Amino acid sequence: MSTLLKNRKYLAINLILFAFLYLSVTFNKEFIRPVYGSLPVIGIVTGSFSNFMAAYIISLFPVSQIISKKIKIEKARIIVYAVSTLVFLLLTVEEIHPMFGASTQYDLFDIMASAVGSVLAILTFELLINWRKTAKYFNPN
Repeated sequence: MSTLLKNRKYLAINLILFAFLYLSVTFNKEFIRPVYGSLPVIGIVTGSFSNFMAAYIISLFPVSQIISKKIKIEKARIIVYAVSTLVFLLLTVEEIHPMFGASTQYDLFDIMASAVGSVLAILTFELLINWRKTAKYFNPN
């Protein structure tokens, strides 16, 4: 497969992830939050959903390239963990000191949602790596 085709494939996967992020956050903002936002626990969840999704999806951006390029697991872990940490830190800084207009007030629940999203992205990566190892074990071709 040519390099150009592979690069398009990675770009397409990341665009699909970004579209999913945008659509899920928009759906939450326009439909779910107005209906259920006044309920105590659900209001917190719907209010912090965008931070969770941003941390989760953006942290997954390098995974398609890592898996397809067959990068050694140790190096791949460093990349995913570093990206997830960086995403969490950027979202936390944005929450504490708004720079891009994404957040209008400080909310500890948004920071916790960002942390959960970053950790879940790392766990998703680990599950994909384990699934890939298991698939090779059962189907060595």
